[in-house]
Amino acid sequence: MKVHKYAAFFLLCLLLLNSLILTDSAAANISTDAQKMDAVLVVDVSNSMKDSDKNKISNEAMKMFIDMLSKNGDKVGMVAYTDQIIREKALMKIGSDADKTDFKKYIDTLSLGAYTDIAVGVSEAVKILDAGKEADHTPLIILLTDGNNYLNPNSDRTEELSGKDLDEAIRKSKSEGYPIYTIGLNADGTLNKTILEKLSGETGGKFFTTTTADDLPRILSEIFANHLKLKVIPITNLTGNGQFQDVNIDIPNNSVMEANISITSGNPIEAKLFSPDGKEIEIPSDDVYYSKSKAYSLIKLIKPASGNWKVQVKGVQKDKIDINMVFNYDLGLRLVDPAKKNYKKGDVIAIQSFLESNGQKVDSPELYQSMGAKLVVNEIASNTISELTLTNDGKSFHGEFTIPEDKKYELKVVAEDNSFYRETDPIIIDASVMAAASAAPEKMENKKDFPWLLYVMMGIGLIFLAALAFYILSFIKKANKGFIGQIVVEIRDEDTGEKTTPQYRKLNTFKGKIKLHQLLQLAPEYIETESIILVPGKNDTLTLFNKGEVIIEKAGRAVDASKGITIKKNDRLKAKLSKVNKSISLDYLI
Repeated sequence: MKVHKYAAFFLLCLLLLNSLILTDSAAANISTDAQKMDAVLVVDVSNSMKDSDKNKISNEAMKMFIDMLSKNGDKVGMVAYTDQIIREKALMKIGSDADKTDFKKYIDTLSLGAYTDIAVGVSEAVKILDAGKEADHTPLIILLTDGNNYLNPNSDRTEELSGKDLDEAIRKSKSEGYPIYTIGLNADGTLNKTILEKLSGETGGKFFTTTTADDLPRILSEIFANHLKLKVIPITNLTGNGQFQDVNIDIPNNSVMEANISITSGNPIEAKLFSPDGKEIEIPSDDVYYSKSKAYSLIKLIKPASGNWKVQVKGVQKDKIDINMVFNYDLGLRLVDPAKKNYKKGDVIAIQSFLESNGQKVDSPELYQSMGAKLVVNEIASNTISELTLTNDGKSFHGEFTIPEDKKYELKVVAEDNSFYRETDPIIIDASVMAAASAAPEKMENKKDFPWLLYVMMGIGLIFLAALAFYILSFIKKANKGFIGQIVVEIRDEDTGEKTTPQYRKLNTFKGKIKLHQLLQLAPEYIETESIILVPGKNDTLTLFNKGEVIIEKAGRAVDASKGITIKKNDRLKAKLSKVNKSISLDYLI
């Protein structure tokens, strides 16, 4: 038997394996609906900041950033440094207005000191992320400084040592995916832009520079939006006249999860809020968060109704008032994975992408109405980017991509309008494999025989590939395994003893796994349940994993569910929450 037949069979197995891997990775080509972040604020508190930021606008800007964070589980930490760490705070989960208030009070306690060593602050921020980041959160570091290093001449610290530490922090940030956003306060014109541009450029962040601290609220708003792939929407600029002035706020659809309206001015302002039906809404209230300081006011609308809202703003005479908005949408963008896996030059791939919410396709022409979408193609070997405009038919985006060469390509779809930006995770289209497979037999024809060792090695390789393919298929099957039955949820207030009416949550709409927080309809009050995961088990059972601090009880006794516990038909469990002093009873019915 000719050896090239074995080689062809070997290549066929490689193609099969490649197809399986692509199929498995297809589950990842969906952008998250509402990302959470793990942010570390790093601030230079050297004495020179007295001149660069006389009114402590940097503190106010950081507070506004805190106010923009979601109470649905965003986390934030802080490092204040000179040539050493002056104060630091580990990542803290934001779960309430009180959490934000506590953190803002902490910012007000920061004091200044002598000397500056940027590497000290950045290195500590990396350690904080290493210790407290969560897998489903997007990490970032924000560095705010006013200048160069100024090392203590009486210490052993040198610029060379500082530079090495900074390079190591950059290397670690790059490898772990920690983008560093740098803000340089260049009041005296001596800012070392090179260092800050290097920090941002090599880690995937952005560099900002300003000659006045008054720009900091705007810059931090832009960082917040950029990191979550949102948009800062300029609303208007006003000049205060001592009277209330009307500002229209358009909420385009009901998929807006949060609308952050930031109002910056030289002096505090007064604000009133009116819903689309003209009714005045109390500020603050259950669905309206409000925070104000001497430099800014922030109004956060939670799940606002679509329509034309109105804010009335009253500012000090002749004060400049800037009003901007950042939407956070409860929407994702899915790129449909092509059914075919083996491609060659000239093949045409049908591209289809659509919006989704909670894993379900969104059929809403109003949402698509003003959106544009494009296919972004990256030829991986040369890193050459090209774009293809997609057609918007009111319920999806679609088009065709013709493979230009026998090469490997990365495809993703980007959709946006004036207030919205989403992109899918990329998928890989590999046209180089088929080219190699078709070329292999021709090359093998010129070969007569191979040593028997090659046959043995090929046999071992095939066994390995078969085992790997079996493992991947098992993984895919597990990831797509469906649920049966339903969970009955009852919530008890441990302070008052009051119970909610039992709610029945059907499980057959989910596959692979589900978080208890999803069954509780993502209510921010129960954010602790984000760490409790249910997966389908054998023989119509469920397996519950508890990755957090919630106490799980079964038959009245606390159980360790960190490695999973089995739930059978008619089993009842109780999850006891600490932050809100409530318990959740779960009954599994089939």
